[in-house]
Formats: sequence, C-alpha cells, structure tokens
Amino acid sequence: MRIPATTACLCPLLICLCFIQKSYGTSQLRPSVRAQSNQTKHPDGERDVHHRPKRGWIWNQFFVLEEHIGPEAQHVGKLHSNSDKGDGSVRYLLTGEGAGTIFVINEVTGDIHASKSLDREKKGHYVLHAQAIDRYTNRSLEPESEFIIKVQDVNDNAPKFPDGPFAAAVPEMADVGTSVFQLTATDADDPTYGNSAKIVYSILQGQPYFSVDPKTGVIRTALSNMDREARERYSVVVQAKDMAGSVGGLSGSTTINVTLTDVNDNPPKFPQKNYQLYVPESAQIGKAVGKIKANDEDLGVNAEMRYSITNAEGKAMFSITTDTDQKEGIISLRLPLNYEKRKVHTLHIEGVNTHRDPRFSHLGAFKDTTTLRIIIGDVDEPPVFSIDYYIMDVYENSPVGTEVGTVTAQDPDSTKSPVRYFIDHSEEEQVYFTIGLNNGVIKTTRSLDREDVAWHNITVMASEVDNPSLVSHVPITIQVLDVNDNAPYIARDDEIIVCETSRAGQVIQTVRPSDKDNFANGRFSFALPIDLPVNPNFTLKDNEAFIPSPTGPVFPQALVQ
Repeated sequence: MRIPATTACLCPLLICLCFIQKSYGTSQLRPSVRAQSNQTKHPDGERDVHHRPKRGWIWNQFFVLEEHIGPEAQHVGKLHSNSDKGDGSVRYLLTGEGAGTIFVINEVTGDIHASKSLDREKKGHYVLHAQAIDRYTNRSLEPESEFIIKVQDVNDNAPKFPDGPFAAAVPEMADVGTSVFQLTATDADDPTYGNSAKIVYSILQGQPYFSVDPKTGVIRTALSNMDREARERYSVVVQAKDMAGSVGGLSGSTTINVTLTDVNDNPPKFPQKNYQLYVPESAQIGKAVGKIKANDEDLGVNAEMRYSITNAEGKAMFSITTDTDQKEGIISLRLPLNYEKRKVHTLHIEGVNTHRDPRFSHLGAFKDTTTLRIIIGDVDEPPVFSIDYYIMDVYENSPVGTEVGTVTAQDPDSTKSPVRYFIDHSEEEQVYFTIGLNNGVIKTTRSLDREDVAWHNITVMASEVDNPSLVSHVPITIQVLDVNDNAPYIARDDEIIVCETSRAGQVIQTVRPSDKDNFANGRFSFALPIDLPVNPNFTLKDNEAFIPSPTGPVFPQALVQ
C-alpha cells in the first residue's frame, strides 16, 4: 500500500518526509516494501487463487492543521496498497480515534479528510488503523497497520497569567536592580513548533520605577531612593507577547501590585522645639503629670523610640518612661513640688530610635530634642504645723486651766490665711484638755491624777480661716508628772509571832512599805508610833536597803528586832 504526499495540506518541509516509513511509538525508519505477487498455475491453466504476496505500506505520520475553517473538508493524506490496480477491487478501511466522525476515508481512493475543525490544545494527535481488503471477498489484502495523525499547531492561543493579579513587596530605598517578583506566563500553543509559544515580556505601566526582563519575566526596581513615606503602592502592568514579540503575535497582560515595605530611614521629630506644661504643686510623687510625643514617619519597630531627660536639674525632680504602644513619653514626679519655693522647672527631653539601620547613618543622628517648661500651679494647701509630733507635760493636781503647751501652724500659701485650732475629741471618752482657737495654747479642763492616767494622747487640728475645709492634724502626747500626794502604807496586817526562844537582836519581821507616788517621792523614814506605849522588848531599825517594789519603784525596808 502506498501513501503519496499531499501538497495541499503539508508544508514543504513535510513533503520530503512522505516517503519515510515510520512506526508510531518508535524512531526506527524502515524502507518501503512493495507487494509482490507469487502466482502458481494449475494444470487446467487457471491461476491458483491461494497465493502469498508480500504486502507493505508506504506510509508516514500525517499532519493536519488545527482550526481549519475552509468551506471544504481538509485533505489529510492518501492510503494506497500495492494490490490496488485501480479497478476498484480494493476497499480501504479506517478505524481508531475519530474514524468516521472526524476523519473520513474514501474507501475506493484511500483519501482521508478531516471533516471537523480540530484544536491541538484539546487533543494533539489521533491514533488510527488502516486496512485494505478485497471488496468482493472481504479478504484482507494487507495486514492492519497503525499510524497517527498529528494536529499541527497554529498560533491561536494568547499568553496567560492564570494566577494574576499578583502582589509583591520590596523595601523602600532599595538599590536599582533589586528583584521584586518573577512572572511566568503560559501559552497553550506548541512550544516545539515555530514561535507560537515563545514569549517576550514588557512593561505597559509602572515605568520609570520598575523594569522587567524580557526573557525571564523578573521585575526589578529601576529607580533609586523610592521613598515609602512619599508613595507606598505602585501598580505595574506587564504584557506577555508570543511570536517572540513580533508584529502579529498574541498577547496577554497582568497587574502586579507592588508595596514598598518600611525601613528606618526617618529620625524621630518633635513637632515643636518648646513645650509648656502646667502641674499643680499638689501632684503626687510617682504619678504621671504629663505626656510628650515625637513623630516618626516609619512603621513598627522602625518607629520605636526611647525618651530621656538629659539635664541633671530635670532628672532630679522628674522621670520619663516610654509607652511603646502609643510611642509617648510619660512624665512623672520624683520629688514633691512647692510653688512657694520654685514656680518653674525646665526639662530637656530627647527621643532616640532604638532600632537604627547603619545603612542610613549618613542621614544623621536618629534622634531629636525639645525643651519642656513645667509651670507649677499654686494650690491652697492646709496649714502646716511647726513640727510633726509634740510631747508635753503637766503636773498632776494642777488647777483647771493650767497651761500645758502651745502648738503652732501656719498657712504655707502666699495668702498666709489665719489659722484656727481644734482638739479632736472623737477618740476621748472624757475631755481633759482644751485649746485656744487662735493661739494654739493647750490647757487642762480638770484636775489630773497621775496614778489614774499617766499619759494622754490627743490630736490637734488646724484649719484656715479662709478655707475651713483644708484641715491638717498633729498628734500630741501629754505626760502627767508626779507630785507627792499619796501616803505610804504597809501591805501586810498579819500578826507577828515570836518564839520564846528568840535571842535578843534577832530579826523577827521585815517591814516593806508601798507608795503610789513616783519613787522620787517615795523615800521613807521609820519610827514607832508615838501615841502607843513603848515596848522595851522590841526595836525598829531602818537598814536603808532598797528592794524592788511590786508597784514599780524600789523602796527601803525596816527590820523589827
């Protein structure tokens, strides 16, 4: 069987391949084999119908153009058997993929046509089987042979970016040529045939900031010193064109949204060089009294900063801490304020980036300074006592109205309002003292007994005449001093038993007196009562010995002999 070349459907390059025999699935080439007839004559002169001719196909891999839209079916090729003498006795059959539906064969001539337009991107080749049989006997004239019809590509598919649009990021201030993103377009056409799938990339939008490599699709920065703080986002449109970018090539495009990421290329900056803050003198130590903030155009860690007070005078009175969330400096009080002593404090404050980038050290020190004047506000304060604690004393049995002592307090404010004094009697069950309303003199309101209460604790309050709600307090301890107002007494009234065998001068009893007064008023002398008759059998002797007393002080003792 022979398959002649069909110049109507094959390019000149393929015509020279029409006479090369090739088995599908192997690269081995075979020479064509023509059928030869081995005929044996019978005695009666008839031909032996049982002959074994050698059969062979002259065939090739057929090609058919995709997307054929002509008015007639596209001619694919022609099958021809060596047994075909042109008398119509040979019938050509075609089976396999698309046989009878896509590919139609003329059973007499062996011509194959494609009845439908084909799409190589859906199916690139078809495997078919050809057979030649005797039309009258249906006997196979050739062994069935397999061949393929390959769909030849035309440039009917534009490049695509199936995953677009894209997002990319690159640090601001990046060097020219820094890689940003790599694009890869796909083309469904045959990459092995012509330039239908040979893609060239170009930028449609995004210049002069970015460039694209025409072969690799790598997008790079094309402009130096791109500043995120000036512009953060760029929209880059890239085109992919096949046919190596030549005229008539198909193209597709996509968008890459490029974001400049932040680097620390901006120092902190105080909006003002001088600030003023009002703080009342009543501000509490350790509490925040104000805030200050420097701006940084960078983001995240690149904008983090630390605040400090640089002058010694300011550091002594105030402290500053950094609120990392709000990027503020929190100013707190170290020592109490006093408007009457100092009305203004000056602080020199510095803000410094904590994460500096050495690449931008040429831009200068990443810090800024400002001056803060703190104006101390006068607050109406309560009176202040001359000392924090008073200790006074008064003798017991002193007459009512005896002066015990004096407390003094004054208004610390510049107004110097007069002061009034009061005793807080809420803690006392009985009132023993009073105080002069205007002079602070404390006096007794009753006679005091040291042996009853030796110490009194009172609280004196002072308030301003102009603002009675402002009250201060001071504790006072009053000691009651002893006077000799108690007679001594002998605690034991037991009878003394004397043995008749006692010797002269033998001690038969020791007398120990007691006295409620202080030991300074407890020195005793001993004598027998003069109103009783003298008994010559006994004597009383003062041995001038001191012994501890159960009541506290020590007392002398006397011996009865």
